[in-house]
Amino acid sequence: METQPNSLAARDVAALVHPQTNLKRHRETGPFVIDRASGVWTWDDDGNRLLDAVSGLWCASLGFAPERLAQAAYDQMRKMAYAHLYRHHSHEPAIELAEKLLAIAPANMSKVHFQCTGSEANDVAIKLVWYYHNAIGKPEKRKIISRIGAYHGSSVATVSLSGKSDMHAQFNLPLDGFLHADCPNHYRDGRDGEREEDYAARLAANLDRLIEDEGPDTVAAFFAEPVMGSSGSILPPKTYFEKIQAVLKKHDVLFVADEVICGFGRTGKMWGSETFAIEPDMMSCAKALSAGALPISALLVSDKIHDAMVTQSERTGNFAHGHTYAGHPASAAVALEALKIYEEMDLIAHIGRLGARLAETLAAFAGHPLVGTIDTIGLMAGIELVKDKDSREPFAPEEKIAARVGDASQRHGLIHRAMGNRIAFAPAYVISEEEIGEIGIRLGKALDEVCAEVRQ
Repeated sequence: METQPNSLAARDVAALVHPQTNLKRHRETGPFVIDRASGVWTWDDDGNRLLDAVSGLWCASLGFAPERLAQAAYDQMRKMAYAHLYRHHSHEPAIELAEKLLAIAPANMSKVHFQCTGSEANDVAIKLVWYYHNAIGKPEKRKIISRIGAYHGSSVATVSLSGKSDMHAQFNLPLDGFLHADCPNHYRDGRDGEREEDYAARLAANLDRLIEDEGPDTVAAFFAEPVMGSSGSILPPKTYFEKIQAVLKKHDVLFVADEVICGFGRTGKMWGSETFAIEPDMMSCAKALSAGALPISALLVSDKIHDAMVTQSERTGNFAHGHTYAGHPASAAVALEALKIYEEMDLIAHIGRLGARLAETLAAFAGHPLVGTIDTIGLMAGIELVKDKDSREPFAPEEKIAARVGDASQRHGLIHRAMGNRIAFAPAYVISEEEIGEIGIRLGKALDEVCAEVRQ
């Protein structure tokens, strides 16, 4: 790496550890340093402008320099920079935000429990699954099911819940009691001629068999993202959640909906649970809650869960869980302002228009030699890259096809997510239709460039 001794790149390599990064390669190549950002555009430290088509990490839903959110944080920090929610303490921003969330949440959600990150919200959900079953006298119900390819966080528990083997290797994970059902990728795993509905029925039957084999009296909960964002925006097959929920009800298994990516309009409705008629017992959210401006997350729970929490906390003396910065007043104030902006922009209608434009733009690549299938919903999309379109033959993992397309896209001024053989898009809600067109122009150049490399 050719850098000046005091350059940002050299200082980074000398001082920082980066998540989800090949650390040896990083030491050799250094970082991609972002200097400034506005709207959907970012500028690196060489002055190059790039269109970020995935909102940072799915979170910067109002762009990268929203003035109103900065002002909300400033005003709240001038008034009161910190307050906690421990032992009966409270403050207005947390109270008002909880009320706002319940007003837009599915009808069965009853209470809000704040955290700082999506990982923390899902980690708390795991604890509450166990807490609930202890409260109702079923402590043997401890096993939790997620899905292969799912991502629910990076804490020890949530990464065990996640179905990503690369995040388990060498960490002595997953912990015992975390099980993984099928990844619902009809394009990749559906049998020849198998309709989506039949594929969904097969996956539901497999889940039923898994619960039966483990013992229904030992299985506590099932976690799922409505759309599997971090696996490349994989859409569930038709009737999937209808059939899965029937299995869960049959065996008295709780359903936790992970709305960390899907919540706040991303799928075209306020919640992914609305989009797919999911009736969760608990629901986690983060990311677009504050439009990525400050860390905050929330776990929403139903009356059934909260009633058990009240019972158990009375037995033990208190609800013995908490985080120092949970419900931080500045973060809550920013989240309140973000929700106000969503309301003002008529969010769902707005995303409907932009989502149609994104779908149209990406559909133009349906005939591209590298493109197998294109999934779009709301302002969220995923493309599966293939070696052969007719047979759906995938690229071998060592070919790193999505990462190569990602690198080529970045050279052409476009940032998106690359995961395995899939690339994903989730642009900020402030993107214009013209800028969505730019996504298509820049992606086309990247796909053509990599396709030429592959053919050689």
